[in-house]
Amino acid sequence: MQRRNLLAGLACLVLLGACSKAVKLPAIEPGQVVLAFGDSVTFGTGAPGEDWPSLLAAQTGWQVVNAGIPGDTAQAGKARIQSLLDEHLPVLVIVELGGNDFLRKRPANDVKDDIRTVIKLIKQSGAQVALVAVPELSLMSIVAGKPSDSPIYKELASDEGVPIVNDVFSDVLSQSELCADKIHPNAKGYRQMADGLFTRFSEIGFVR
Repeated sequence: MQRRNLLAGLACLVLLGACSKAVKLPAIEPGQVVLAFGDSVTFGTGAPGEDWPSLLAAQTGWQVVNAGIPGDTAQAGKARIQSLLDEHLPVLVIVELGGNDFLRKRPANDVKDDIRTVIKLIKQSGAQVALVAVPELSLMSIVAGKPSDSPIYKELASDEGVPIVNDVFSDVLSQSELCADKIHPNAKGYRQMADGLFTRFSEIGFVR
């Protein structure tokens, strides 16, 4: 009897897991305002006019506001997100922050706490949040050309219940032909980032 109950419980868990994967988020309709909030990689350093927010806007029909600032950090981002939310009233905010914090050797937990604050402020505004995973850049990873996502992003996505775009940025930086320099994509790299975001957003239902 105990074994039968255990098997039944496991079957329920499998079904719940399958259902959770099928959950779709509310679609973002063409013309709605989406805020791209980040640093130089959002701004488009390395390929003027070919930034991923502009490319994503062309793919989706969304009105994507590029709020990327070269050199910006998660620590500084906490201070500027609210005014952007008030000004633009976005339905979705795509957060790409943390790379400059890592380069400055800030502790990962501090970066995580700062991004968590940004996420909470966005949620309080009523907007949805999507998190772009950023490589935990270091001199060693840059020289080796094998960056990988910092684990804090998966942890934040799980803790805060927000969708995450994994491996897209890291994959671009691992291919020299897609990079303008060691930390910025070129035009082809930004195109690949936009395509990766579009694919992920289609999977979770933002794009219908």
